Amino acid sequence: MEKDFNVLILGSDFNAYYMARCYHELYHEKVNVISKRAIGVVSYSSIVNFREVPDFENAEIFVDTLNNYAKDQKEDQILLIGTSDELVRLIIENQTKLDKKFVHNYPSLEILDQILVKDTFYQTFQGSELDVPKTYIYPCGQNEKLDEEKVAELMYPLIVKPGNNIEYHNHKFDGMFKVFKVFSREELGQVIEKIENSGYKSNLVIQEFIPGDDCALFDCVFYCSKDKKVQLMTFAQIGLQERNPGGIGNCTVLVNGFDEHGYNEKLVEPLKAFMERMEYQGFAEFDLKYDSRTQSYKVLEINPRQARCSYYLTAAGHNLVQYLIDDLIYQKEKPCTLMKDKVALSFVPKSVIKKYVTSQALRNEILALAKQKKLINPLKYKADKSLRRRLYLIAKDFNYKKKYKTLNW
Repeated sequence: MEKDFNVLILGSDFNAYYMARCYHELYHEKVNVISKRAIGVVSYSSIVNFREVPDFENAEIFVDTLNNYAKDQKEDQILLIGTSDELVRLIIENQTKLDKKFVHNYPSLEILDQILVKDTFYQTFQGSELDVPKTYIYPCGQNEKLDEEKVAELMYPLIVKPGNNIEYHNHKFDGMFKVFKVFSREELGQVIEKIENSGYKSNLVIQEFIPGDDCALFDCVFYCSKDKKVQLMTFAQIGLQERNPGGIGNCTVLVNGFDEHGYNEKLVEPLKAFMERMEYQGFAEFDLKYDSRTQSYKVLEINPRQARCSYYLTAAGHNLVQYLIDDLIYQKEKPCTLMKDKVALSFVPKSVIKKYVTSQALRNEILALAKQKKLINPLKYKADKSLRRRLYLIAKDFNYKKKYKTLNW
């Protein structure tokens, strides 16, 4: 397939790799990738031209690096793809400083802040068409006392997480979790003290815990065109999440087009209405959790990009990079599609699925899809011939088995 544009992917995690794979599946050529650090899943790959730029997420270095890259490219258009919250924010905040060759599809900074800054998200959309958990916002570093009545209304156990993930991860501390689950007032106080002592000064989200394990979680991905119309929607049940403290909330196993509580296409309609009312553009991922107490699906958060597990769209015939190209480069209009195709995605070995996916119905569905060759690991790509990377993935599979055995909860 011939092309008259260039593609540049920013990042070096699972997300960056499978977006490179999406590109390679289309054009069968290497794609350029820039990141602040080398991670084996990308840097060892034979399908990318990888460049490491220390301090790449410093705004000045970010802009200079991209503009120098643009000068070296003969094409008039460069499709820019970010693969993390930090990189998406850098693109949006600095877009007026970037070379005019760059094209991308991201929402405005105002919309980004409304959904990416968690405390703002919950305060803004409580009572909207989104069903969100009961939430109390606590300001860190302001010597403010907890509102004991509001905390008591939520009932233990509680979820505690940073309102501003980017600032939070700039203040590392021992015992740092992406999300904390606390079972008492004493434990809540200890967690808040740890976070405040780290230097984090933004808000904390203190929230009711929705009962259920990983199998109560669901994933919805949307693609909204530059004209702010939804072109693609998905609905998938999650089977497992990562087990390391920093990875909580990151899916490792899911099945699209399946819901053990009964697949209902109408579930995505309020989310679609929300996207278009917000005039959102680009990829977005909703994290949902089924609340067995009310038989409803609560929105936990929205990510302003494709998620680390979103390759399942490509596996079902909806190549994510193709959607960006058709929209931004070729201005193709597409009708709204709910992707119903059943396909399973897993980053972990099948033995982990058999042992640790707690829902028998979901586990059976995944294993049935595996027999139909519809169980896909985005990181294992036959066209990627790097021996070093294959050895890296073998070690990763071994580590996953060990991790789920020792850190299962």
